[in-house]
Amino acid sequence: MADIKYDIVKELGVLSENAKGWRKEVNLISWNGGIPKYDIRDWAPEHEKMGKGTTLSEEEIKKLKEILGEIL
Repeated sequence: MADIKYDIVKELGVLSENAKGWRKEVNLISWNGGIPKYDIRDWAPEHEKMGKGTTLSEEEIKKLKEILGEIL
């Protein structure tokens, strides 16, 4: 399996934190040198490990905002 390289361009916010210190975060991340995308996933305290998550383009994050605005 190839190494996945990432650069957290901007930390946008923390949605929650569990008892072990892992946090579900929203960040702007460049994956493998690509264009930064919005990312929601669990991270270990020093970002040394990550859990499964989802990555969204700017268009997708705008659509998500629209959907959330309709239901909240």
